[in-house]
Amino acid sequence: MRIPRPRSLAGQLFAMQVVLVAVVVAGCALFAYVTDQSQAEETARLQSRATATAVAGSPSVIAAAREERPTRTLQPYAEGLRRAAGVDFIVVMAPDGTRWTHPERTEIGRKYLGHTEQALKGEIHSERHLGVLGPSIRTVAPVYDNGRIVALVASGITIQKISEQVRGQLIALLLAAGAALVLGGLGTHVINARLRRHTHGMNATELSRMHDYHEAALHAVREGLLMLDGRRRIALVNDGARELLGLDEAVIGRPVAGLGLPAPLTGALLASEPRVDEVHLTADRIIVVNTSPVVGGEQRGTVVTLRDHTELQALSGELDSERGFSQALRSQAHEAANRLHTVVSLIELGRVREAVEFATAELELAQELTDRVVGSVGEPVLAALLLGKAAQANERGVELVLAPDSRIDDGVLPASLPARDLVTILGNLIDNAVDAASAPDGAPGAADPVRPRPPRPRVTVTARADEAGDELLIRVHDTGGGIAPESADEVFRRGWSTRGSGRGLGLALVSQAVHRGRGTVALTRGPDGGAEFTVRLPLGAGPAR
Repeated sequence: MRIPRPRSLAGQLFAMQVVLVAVVVAGCALFAYVTDQSQAEETARLQSRATATAVAGSPSVIAAAREERPTRTLQPYAEGLRRAAGVDFIVVMAPDGTRWTHPERTEIGRKYLGHTEQALKGEIHSERHLGVLGPSIRTVAPVYDNGRIVALVASGITIQKISEQVRGQLIALLLAAGAALVLGGLGTHVINARLRRHTHGMNATELSRMHDYHEAALHAVREGLLMLDGRRRIALVNDGARELLGLDEAVIGRPVAGLGLPAPLTGALLASEPRVDEVHLTADRIIVVNTSPVVGGEQRGTVVTLRDHTELQALSGELDSERGFSQALRSQAHEAANRLHTVVSLIELGRVREAVEFATAELELAQELTDRVVGSVGEPVLAALLLGKAAQANERGVELVLAPDSRIDDGVLPASLPARDLVTILGNLIDNAVDAASAPDGAPGAADPVRPRPPRPRVTVTARADEAGDELLIRVHDTGGGIAPESADEVFRRGWSTRGSGRGLGLALVSQAVHRGRGTVALTRGPDGGAEFTVRLPLGAGPAR
């Protein structure tokens, strides 16, 4: 047996609104009916009072009251005036209540059915009373002749006539109420049809369940998720996006352009066309951005997904370094084999002294840099990096030199300055310096392409902590062509490179790592004519947030 599906939210609202409109219309109609009834009775009272007062003050009535048979004169006069005034009866009577006139001629001469006490006291009195013609609203007024009450006049309108008037108004009122109900129902139907389209015919329980699922999924996803409305304001953001972009809790409703994000990232978020796997840098992270416009007849906004690429990029850099080290070791092994064959051959030729000198010279050359690095740099990660980069540079014909004033003892670097960030900074600076030093004269971006080169390209590295232990200095300069002054402000932007497309990330990563360490990086012209990068990192500060 199939369980009937609950009515959709739009259907429930439609039924509720129809009932509400019907109740409101019925209430208004009832209020109008009661009000009209009250107003009709008040109008009848005023009309009867005006008529009775006017008849009581008529000279004809006063003159007829003096006659011996007043009925002969007053009956035609009262009936004519009754029809003209629109009342149901006008009764002229003696002070004792004997009728002189009446619409029913058989009632003439009989006692008036009503209260006359107040009229006999000289007051005009209105009341609701049951008479010959039925219940009526009536007014009794005294007739004066030379200051003496000589007669009484009663004028009235029956309740039946008042009800007929109200009934006519009620029909018109019901027609208006029915029209209002129909119009209200049609308007409610149109609104709820639109609501049904927007809620996809789901009922309140289904919408609540979907909202719960939506919230759970939104906060469970580790990747960042942003939704922008048609005016490029933040409509929705999950915890991952807040962490990746450094946003606060009050970001909902703010325009993307006012978030203080880097210009390339802001441009990607504001773009109308989709973006697929674009890599962008924030102050602290490398993120991969995907955007997809939400369209439905008109552009409604943009869905943005963000993936943290920082760790992957760092691992990729380390893998590249390991690959370079492997290639350098392979090359060195090949060269070592050649040297060993040379030594063996010299021994076989009986040239032992030359063989010893050749082998010793090669060992001294390789050991000199190792001893200098190990003696000056006690931090094992940096020492290993310098030795590996020296081997890579040597394979490219570039000499890597460690400045004599370099000194970093083991344990100087605090935990707040990750070794991975130092590898990123020093490794990328050395790689860029080796590229520049090994580039041919006149390479794109060279500041002085006609400057003579030294006998061998060289990269000089300075790495030292000051005596107070407050600051770490890293300086790298080369013998390359340098960087043009007009490009000095652009070198740390992602994508800037003098080596062609697909590059330009290394210096941007350096800038990002320096920012995390609350340090500074500066570009100047080095003593050998090439570029000189100087990084200063405080040793007592935590990472930037």
